[in-house]
Amino acid sequence: MAFSFSSFLKCHPWPQSQNLPNPIPFSPSFHSPKPVSLPFSTRQERVPSVLASNSSSVSTVFPSKAKELLPEFTPKQLLEILRKENDETSAFHLFEWASKQPHFTPTLSIYEEILRKLGNVGSFDSMRRVLDDMKKLQVEFVEGTFFIFIESYAKFDLYDEAIGVLDMMWKDFGMKPGTFSYNLLLNVLVDGNKLKLVENVHSRMLDEGVKADVSTFNILIKALCKTHQIRPAILMMEEMPVHGLVPDEKTFTTIMQGYIEEGNLDGALRIRDQMVAAKCPASNITVNLLIHGYCKEGRIDEALNFVQDMCSRGFSPDQFTFNTLINGLCKAGHAVQALDILDLMLQDGFDPDVYTYNILISGLGEVGEVQEAIELLNQMLVRDCSPNTVTYNTIISALCRENQVQEATEFARVLTSKGFLPDVCTFNSLIQGLCFTGKFNVAMELFEEMKNKGCEPDEFTYNILIDCLCAKRRLGEAMNLLKDMESSGCARSVITYNTLIDGFCKGKKIEEAEEIFDQMELHGISRNLVTYNTLIDGLCKSRRVEEAAQLMDQMILEGLMPDKFTFNSILSHFCRAGDIKKAADIVQTMTSNGCEPDIVTYGTLIQGLCKAGRVEVASRLLRSIQMKGMVLTPQAYNPVIQALFRRWRTKEAVRLFREMEETANPPDAFSYKIVFRGISSGGGPIQEAVDFSIEMMEKGHIPEFSSFYNLAEGLYSLSMEGTLIKLVGMIMKKANFSDSEVTMIKGFLKIRKYQDALATLDRVLNSRNPKRTYWD
Repeated sequence: MAFSFSSFLKCHPWPQSQNLPNPIPFSPSFHSPKPVSLPFSTRQERVPSVLASNSSSVSTVFPSKAKELLPEFTPKQLLEILRKENDETSAFHLFEWASKQPHFTPTLSIYEEILRKLGNVGSFDSMRRVLDDMKKLQVEFVEGTFFIFIESYAKFDLYDEAIGVLDMMWKDFGMKPGTFSYNLLLNVLVDGNKLKLVENVHSRMLDEGVKADVSTFNILIKALCKTHQIRPAILMMEEMPVHGLVPDEKTFTTIMQGYIEEGNLDGALRIRDQMVAAKCPASNITVNLLIHGYCKEGRIDEALNFVQDMCSRGFSPDQFTFNTLINGLCKAGHAVQALDILDLMLQDGFDPDVYTYNILISGLGEVGEVQEAIELLNQMLVRDCSPNTVTYNTIISALCRENQVQEATEFARVLTSKGFLPDVCTFNSLIQGLCFTGKFNVAMELFEEMKNKGCEPDEFTYNILIDCLCAKRRLGEAMNLLKDMESSGCARSVITYNTLIDGFCKGKKIEEAEEIFDQMELHGISRNLVTYNTLIDGLCKSRRVEEAAQLMDQMILEGLMPDKFTFNSILSHFCRAGDIKKAADIVQTMTSNGCEPDIVTYGTLIQGLCKAGRVEVASRLLRSIQMKGMVLTPQAYNPVIQALFRRWRTKEAVRLFREMEETANPPDAFSYKIVFRGISSGGGPIQEAVDFSIEMMEKGHIPEFSSFYNLAEGLYSLSMEGTLIKLVGMIMKKANFSDSEVTMIKGFLKIRKYQDALATLDRVLNSRNPKRTYWD
């Protein structure tokens, strides 16, 4: 046979990473050959090891099971009981007891059932002894009997032993492995990602003259698709007719699945066109696979149109179809529309399972429709579909995301009272919700309760709490949690250490951050780009830029290339120091290392130029960035606008602000603050300041009080009290003042005590923490 899988391997070597999912939703089917009678030689009967220790009490081990059998029980009756027995050792004892009954002779089906049960627990020596007993008793073998050995070895990742079954068949039992044996072996090797062994077994198949069939090609095509070698897989399919074989649906769908896994739905659709041209019949498997492809790429409208088109051609959606569409809609953020698919599913007579409901509940939770999710949970219960832990945890997590932590806690409490045992995911959701809503002490109490109830915290639990402690600058407690992780045996990852390094850097404790950095190497935790960038940024902010540069060199030695964040951190240091020459050198180094400056880089450089008084150069740089086609951010405009106002170039500053509105990202709160402050103190027309204050409030920004006070004084001096009262009213409304606060300030204004009114306005705004409203 001219066809050789090895030739494809030589042209397209296997990549190192092969941990990929099965690319097709089904496995090749195998048809058992006809029974073959074998001559047997006499040998001494041996008792399998699982029975040897209890052989003296075999007759009393299974009184209840034995009593289920009639005195003259048939092989069929014994087989039914063996299949219901979940304990493999018990099943074997029952089999041994039955075998000793004088009227009973085990059949091949009974022997194969025992072999399967022994294979499930990896009792391979016992399996071989049973096989030898079968040989002694001249039981009629079939090739399929040896399939049990291949599958059992593969279940325990004993692939060399699985291959050895071929030798056992021929050398010990005189049965030559055929196409079906090789297909099964090749398939388990592919599923186990033992792709080098696939090459070896296939070469052996060719050497022994075993004829390949369509299933053989399908398995080898699946192997190529698992290693993203789609083109060789297509060439292999095209070679099938040379060997008198016609590609079937499985052949085409395997390649389609390969394309879909690579995110290339259009490639899969081209294969489908070939399938149609070849007049190969398509089942729901093909249609559902393509629906999955559309949904995976977020092409939901096309998926729905495709289903409609297929239905017009006779396609009947099944449970998989509905679940795929529901999952696709939920992943795309259209969970409410997915409910319509659920209604169609029910109308077509399909019962949604727990998987269907969990997808919908998760999707609804993601878009904030928590009440809809809870109603869906009630629908599950009404339809006798039992929720599982995933269902409950999803709802608890959704409630926490919506800051309804109290409701989530109460929900968990009610579930616990009804027998639901919270797991680590339940606790993690509640702890995370409590941390995000500022109830850290309650989160720690729950953490202690979690441990007391015997639920071991995982890495995520600790990371949530460590992150929260670092944000609160309670760094000593964060380190204690790290020690707790170590003593409890909980795995610590780079995320844990990165969080701590970031916390210590922000807390201006760089030495401690460096110690944690060094600990990572001692504990075998690989440092990543985030680790280095965090410490480099901390060193730069502590003005230890030389050490930051040395750390960048170490980073490169460890095989990590500096990115924009790395360079921007060092650039920020020189810009803050006003050293524009060194800042420009950093940008040059960045470019020469193949790291293109981004808008943050340029914004930082513009800020440095403005700080150094080189406003004209900053303005020219702003124009050159525009020429590059970059979308400018307020962080690039704000320093130039601020510098222009400081030089009393008010008109230029306002013109640049309006340019930002029209051509760049929308101005931020700091942009409005700069302009309002500049206009209010720039000596220009007061109406311009009034109009701008109204404009910024309409955009959701409350004027800074010190600048507003300047405007208020100007209005008062010009006898424009009516305008002042109007502006104060707008501020109170925008800041959601209480009725009593509004009444008090309006009272002062009514009796013309403007100073008292403004002082009260300032006090109330400060009590509301106004900086969070308008300050970056």
